[in-house]
Amino acid sequence: MKADATEDLEILRRAMREFAEREIAPHVMEWDEAQRFPIELLPKLAELGLMGAVFPAEYGGSGVSYPEYVVMIEEISRVDGSVGLFLAAHNSLWVNHIYLWGTEEQKRRYLPDLTTGKKIGAWALTEPGSGSDAFSASATAVKDGDHYVLNGTKSFITSASLAGTYVVLVVTETGGQRGMSAFIIERDTPGFSIGKKENKLGMRASDTASIILEDCRLDARNLLGKEGHGFSDAMKVLDGGRISIAALGVGMAQGAYEHALKYVKQRKQFGKFLSEFEVIQFKLADMVTEIEAARLLTMRAAELKQEGRRTSQESSMAKLYSSEVAVRVANESVQIHGGYGFIKDFPVEKYYRDVKLCTIGEGTSEIQRLVIARHILK
Repeated sequence: MKADATEDLEILRRAMREFAEREIAPHVMEWDEAQRFPIELLPKLAELGLMGAVFPAEYGGSGVSYPEYVVMIEEISRVDGSVGLFLAAHNSLWVNHIYLWGTEEQKRRYLPDLTTGKKIGAWALTEPGSGSDAFSASATAVKDGDHYVLNGTKSFITSASLAGTYVVLVVTETGGQRGMSAFIIERDTPGFSIGKKENKLGMRASDTASIILEDCRLDARNLLGKEGHGFSDAMKVLDGGRISIAALGVGMAQGAYEHALKYVKQRKQFGKFLSEFEVIQFKLADMVTEIEAARLLTMRAAELKQEGRRTSQESSMAKLYSSEVAVRVANESVQIHGGYGFIKDFPVEKYYRDVKLCTIGEGTSEIQRLVIARHILK
């Protein structure tokens, strides 16, 4: 990366960090305890260009590069993973799916409200019985003249309770083959409803709920992309999404590490600061080294994405490594804090709860290893 580009990223990093410390940090535990996403934050996120980061201005976006976007997600997540997750999913999943595969009419109709924060979206792929096995999905769309009738349930949907526009993937019959197709659904569509909101271990300020389709009748113009191409389109969407989750993991790992670093300089045991013990020094050295390695992997994937290259392997590598580093760093940070790491008066217990989602969402660590293995064995 050129020197001027690196300097620009550092300026952006400082701006994002200042915003996160000022607008988000004071409220993190309040939102977590209430399991409430801060809707009042949307205008401020939009003003910074975070709601439509990588999308062009003609659709209301900010038009930033993927490396800049990674820095944005990382710095927000350093303070609060829930807000970071919301932004990662908003940009990389539902908005990106419409941007990549929507008709010009669909882009003009839906994107400006989403990229400027006037509306929240949601992306529905997972089902209660499918999980990582998306091919076993049972929610269907049956063609009926110029319409489709949708039935089924989708689960673990980020922002489902808050959204106004949804991208939903269901099974359709295409040329005698069972394939998935994507549809755009608005919240007030008859037959569409919100199901159970989940009570989660972590990321508690990020809304997660199910959606229910009961004879939900859609005009054929709501089809997003070609019929039967939904699964392959979704996998391309996830290439970018996994870069976002990698940045999310790096950011939370950075936050957990910084709290541990601060603590060891203040806490004394056996007459010495914790920072004077070699065992603690080695823990910190391992933490910061792994974080930097994860950051470099993530930025490499982002740079390739910016060049317009397919990044399936690189995105999976970044997501796999960053998410597992985040878990290790959060665990060590709690261990360094001892008993204080187990109580809510200290921030590290929240990082410990939040980071686990990174190894599960948008493809588990096991799925990432499968993707990487398939690429290297081609």
